Amino acid sequence: MVRSSEPRRQATLASIAAELKVSRTTVSNAYNRPDQLSPELRERVLQAAKRRGYAGPDPVARSLRTRKAGAIGLLLTEALSYSFRDPAAMSFLAGLAESCEAAGQGLLLIPAGAERDDVQAAAVVQQAGVDGFVVYSVADDDPYLAAVRERHLPIVVCDQPRNIPEAALVAIDDRVAMKMLAAHLISLGHEHLAVLCMRLGRDRRDGVVPPGRLADSHFHVQRERIAGVQAAMIDAGLDPDTLTVVERFDHTVRSGHSAAAQALQANRETTALLCTTDVIALGALSFARVSGIDVPSQLSVTGFDGISDAIRENLTTVRQDAEEKGRRAGKLVLSSSHSGIVAAETLPTELFRGRTAGPPPEQPPAIA
Repeated sequence: MVRSSEPRRQATLASIAAELKVSRTTVSNAYNRPDQLSPELRERVLQAAKRRGYAGPDPVARSLRTRKAGAIGLLLTEALSYSFRDPAAMSFLAGLAESCEAAGQGLLLIPAGAERDDVQAAAVVQQAGVDGFVVYSVADDDPYLAAVRERHLPIVVCDQPRNIPEAALVAIDDRVAMKMLAAHLISLGHEHLAVLCMRLGRDRRDGVVPPGRLADSHFHVQRERIAGVQAAMIDAGLDPDTLTVVERFDHTVRSGHSAAAQALQANRETTALLCTTDVIALGALSFARVSGIDVPSQLSVTGFDGISDAIRENLTTVRQDAEEKGRRAGKLVLSSSHSGIVAAETLPTELFRGRTAGPPPEQPPAIA
């Protein structure tokens, strides 16, 4: 058999329509609006397309025509791998993905990375083919956030920052929740408290936090949770200036372990460690175990988030529904209108009274 030297022409929507003697709209509907065709006609179109090697309408051309990308961008403050390691972030991502899936939308992850510059941020955000952004817990001075705002697309902020007037917000009341937790410890008799927190700025710092750094923090959530502890101390007649705060840049169990050691070295009278996340608290519990410190008879440890690992450890913590937070954020960004009314939703929290908080010991734990 002699084959033609002419190259085989690539099948197009128009050529499939001509072959079947139907309109281009009919072929397009077979892919994008199948409910508009009878099952028999749709199957005939798809079989003809398969035979000719036609994969369907060009999504790029479709997005240019409709001016819709069919996806939502999720701006993260961490490296991409963090989203699949951090339990709270994973729960939030699951809820957001559920909302996107229900609406037939895709989800594009945009890892900000705490140490990238303005030029990198602008390039990444400008190239993102999305119809809106969900901003998940970033610093108020993050260059990626600035680039997102320049796109003039719908924005929903989850947790932080709180100073974006054109963005909808889904959050909890961090100060009230942490104040409730601190008040619980104070009611047990604790007077010498320490806070182990996540990073307070985009610069890499680990150590005991001086007052000026706390006041200048660009992370609203950490600042508010620490303020909640201070408020509880003031209400109880304790001096908030005696509060020891230890910061860790990396949000890991290992960081919580080392932060606990540093806090107890910085103030040997400390009898309770309030951690701003459960991950840090799990590290503090690890430190106590290897140091021979009994929790809670010699040291109380509390967390924040209510992740499954913490609940299994019977950690005293604040529970919040991170998955619902993601679900709400997705629904808000997908239903965004240009009415000028910006929504704000505050989700509830609850105190989980585990087994890691008890009355203070007569003598603070001895640290080698």
